[in-house]
Amino acid sequence: MAQFVRLDKQGLTPRVMIEQIEQLRAHVSGQRNRAQQGELGQFMTPMPVARLMASMLDVPTADVRLLDAGAGVGSLFGASVAALVEHSSRPQSIHVTAYEIDQRLIPYLYQTLVLCAALCHAKGIQFTHEVQTTDFIQDVADRLTSPLFVEARPAFTHAILNPPYRKIHTASSARQHLRRLGIETSNLYTGFLSLAVHLLAVGGQLVAITPRSFCNGPYFRPFRELLLEHTALRHFHVFASREQAFRDDEVLQENVIIDGIKGVEQPDHVQITTSLGPADEMPEVQHVPFQRFVSPSNPQKFFHLPSDAVEADVALHMAALDTMLVDLGLTVSTGRVVDFRAAAYLRAEPTADSAALIYPLHLSAGLVQWPKTSSKKPNALVYCEATRALFIPNETYVLVRRLTSKEERRRIVATVYDPASVPGEVVGFENHLNYYHQAGRGLDPLLARGLALFLNSTLVDTYFRQFNGHTQVNATDLRALRYPTYEQLVALGRRQIDTDLLQPAIDELIAQELTCMGLDLPPDQLHAKQRIDEALAILCLLGVPKAQQNERSALTLLALVNLTPQDTWAEASDPLCGITPMMDFFARHYGKQHRPNTRETVRRQTVHQFLEAGLVVANPDDPARPINSPRAVYQIERSALELLRSYGTPAWEPGLQAYRGSVESLRQRYAQERAMQRIPITFPDGTSFTLSPGGQNVLVKAIIDDFAPRFTPGGEVLYVGDTDEKFAHKVEGRLRELGIVVDAHGKMPDVIIYHVQQHWLVLIEAVTSHGPINPKRRAELARLFAHVPIGLVYVTAFLTRQAIKEYLGEISWESEVWVAESPGHLIHFDGERFLGPLSSSAGS
Repeated sequence: MAQFVRLDKQGLTPRVMIEQIEQLRAHVSGQRNRAQQGELGQFMTPMPVARLMASMLDVPTADVRLLDAGAGVGSLFGASVAALVEHSSRPQSIHVTAYEIDQRLIPYLYQTLVLCAALCHAKGIQFTHEVQTTDFIQDVADRLTSPLFVEARPAFTHAILNPPYRKIHTASSARQHLRRLGIETSNLYTGFLSLAVHLLAVGGQLVAITPRSFCNGPYFRPFRELLLEHTALRHFHVFASREQAFRDDEVLQENVIIDGIKGVEQPDHVQITTSLGPADEMPEVQHVPFQRFVSPSNPQKFFHLPSDAVEADVALHMAALDTMLVDLGLTVSTGRVVDFRAAAYLRAEPTADSAALIYPLHLSAGLVQWPKTSSKKPNALVYCEATRALFIPNETYVLVRRLTSKEERRRIVATVYDPASVPGEVVGFENHLNYYHQAGRGLDPLLARGLALFLNSTLVDTYFRQFNGHTQVNATDLRALRYPTYEQLVALGRRQIDTDLLQPAIDELIAQELTCMGLDLPPDQLHAKQRIDEALAILCLLGVPKAQQNERSALTLLALVNLTPQDTWAEASDPLCGITPMMDFFARHYGKQHRPNTRETVRRQTVHQFLEAGLVVANPDDPARPINSPRAVYQIERSALELLRSYGTPAWEPGLQAYRGSVESLRQRYAQERAMQRIPITFPDGTSFTLSPGGQNVLVKAIIDDFAPRFTPGGEVLYVGDTDEKFAHKVEGRLRELGIVVDAHGKMPDVIIYHVQQHWLVLIEAVTSHGPINPKRRAELARLFAHVPIGLVYVTAFLTRQAIKEYLGEISWESEVWVAESPGHLIHFDGERFLGPLSSSAGS
């Protein structure tokens, strides 16, 4: 194992170190099976997540004492050390205390510590460490309850954790150890975080990634109260996608990163950032007043995490509703029938001695459909002395499913239970249903209709998701909601004529009623949320890749068809639209503000895939225009436009089937057209590949065909970038051999050639839409390749001599300029060498 990571203490940089730690994690993850992971409840932290968490660390002290409980191979403390040594006020010393109970991981953890020590030594920072191979909960409980520990208590300045996630039973040793410290919790992750808070010094910082489930629910209330009492919660980062944070381990979980400071007052506002995943370059940022983050009127202390301005406004308007369930004279309970406990009395079909048993599967299209004879679930329960307490009077109720699938557009799905649809004097509700009732009896039918209408609204769904971080809808969550008054709910019930209203009609009724209540929530906000949800549903139905089934892609689709929140899909159009205008559209019509430098994220992670799917076409006005040109434009494909215009109408379903049948031929046609336009590249050894058409790739071809054989004879082309793809050509083995790491997040040069005879690494920028190697870019490249023990040569390539004039004043000294129209000439900008590195060392 010790040889798995190559330690290069001479050229070690933070970036190289975290790459090597990530190799360790990937190696170990590949060897572990799901049973081993489930046994400990721990999934090791991928480096993108670790880097994001480490970037949140402050350095308020010269001496950092860092706790990593459940350290795995050390990804978190390794990323933390890498971030701390590059911090503007970096510490003088770092001490890491790492807990890891899995003996199989200890050798890898020590390798990470060796890397950290080498990096700190290179930066002049003292590094020490302590590895604890004991159970974290037991060890800390023993220490904190020992009289000798009072004086020797370690005061950690920082704690960074990815704690294990596993339920702990009441009688378990972990539960008993936590109770010794007055900590009551039912899951390992909240136990770990509670102990970490205890171990922090006043002013110490906690950064942890956890499931979002602790934000609501009665079981986690003690933990929420502990956090609120001891920690100033200043930042929550929410991963909107369940699949991204721990994608390698196939974990589906809504995750959050908590950032808090121990022992100081709660901030006025909590920063809430939302991203699809750790590598998402377009996070949403909200600053939410603390009183809205945790409502003082909510005894459960639920945490509300709005992801954008629309959700923040929804929370504000929901807070203005001042009626609770108790004020309505109502309550909500969970169905009394737990089928496996009543198995002896279950009946597949109704019998003379049974009564109806309602499961979630009996709820469909806003109605109760009973019995369902084709179902595997029973339809009835014997009514007798042993089961009498499981039934309630057969009257009007509102039913809410406790579990919804991840794919469903609404978290709360409410149905009015009409007693006329089921015979008998009593009825049983299975345990996966919640039911609203009035002291155990039914509701006024108009009240029930209005209540179901309110619960099924986008307004309530949007608000509910801010504190409910999983697919389960508990009765406690429904009790925490605010409601319209009794009279207002009855008025809503009178307005609902059709029991099977579509979502837009439901939301329109709710918006009208809110206006009557004096809560004038601008309809655009609800419509914006609705349009985004519809666009996302369309993308799923069209079968775009899962990575593009997200809000960014939904907004891109809306921009491509110029659909504002007020428009209907029938009004969709097909303007020519560039990336920057798309982002302007996001902000102007949907309130989604993103940084200008994230335009490449939209292009590379959404528009590129839309092109591949045949959903859009690029530059229909000028096919020769390069795809990465600032003037590049895109247009929705014509047949796709016609399909989208039918969304929400009877023509949608047959149109979708027809489109699906033709989309493959569309993809093939557009792929053939793109393939015909691509630029072929052939190396002297006969190896070939193609580049996307236009732009700098015309110049890249000239570099390989004309520059390379003239000025780097016998050289090896190790890397070629592409305007349309991140990497067009990459010689993995040779790059590793030479110690070169191709950084997907760094801005690589367009071409890298290894001049074998001279032992030089030639870094070439092709100047078309981007600038030359100026002093800033030269320094950037020097940092990017600082660990490579090869002399670096910097070359800027131009298509024409005329093109040089624009950039003449920017070109860096100690660099070369090559012009494709005069391929036999090379211009050297000052210095003692001509086409060579400044020195023979690995520097610049």
